[in-house]
Amino acid sequence: MSGRLLAAALTAAVAGTLLASPAQAAPVTLTAGHVDVLDVDYAGGALTLDLRDGTGSTPVDRAPAEVTLAVPAAAKTTVPSGSAWSFLGTPGSTVWVLPQSQNPSLLFAGWDTTGATGVSSLTFRLTGVSGPGRFSVYTTGSFGTPAKLFDSGDGLPDSLAVAAGTHAHANWAFGAAGTYAVTFEVTGAGVPGTATATYTFAVSH
Repeated sequence: MSGRLLAAALTAAVAGTLLASPAQAAPVTLTAGHVDVLDVDYAGGALTLDLRDGTGSTPVDRAPAEVTLAVPAAAKTTVPSGSAWSFLGTPGSTVWVLPQSQNPSLLFAGWDTTGATGVSSLTFRLTGVSGPGRFSVYTTGSFGTPAKLFDSGDGLPDSLAVAAGTHAHANWAFGAAGTYAVTFEVTGAGVPGTATATYTFAVSH
């Protein structure tokens, strides 16, 4: 092989290697364990919004676009009776819930703003939901009464004030099986800019 042909072959091989190298980490599907869906940090004068994967022995910050959050059939339950639960659907109908209390078979989903040092308060906004059913996030108190935080069924955007330094969990509910794309924005008091991310949930029959 001539020097010119050899150089061309080497150039093509290098180019192929570069093209084959991923620009970001390989996509992952998380099925059970601790995950902070909304992980907010503030550094260098900017807010960032990612996902904190705590399902393994060492927590990993991931770009939301790299992650699918699984909601398996084990998350299925029925909507309780009573008007306080009507945002989930009609009483007795099926709803999929990642619960506020830890269940080893499901994701334990919440948010973390402990990395937003120097920010006095934050606002979470649910700005968009694409999927086959209603999406909501709610908490339940000691008497089991729900407090709705976000609900795609009554119009968007929905806003929630969250203190910096907060680590909390809630119930994440889905009204039908299928794939959901859920978009959140985060702003901080006295902090310029908005952090935005879209999260993917795969809800199984």
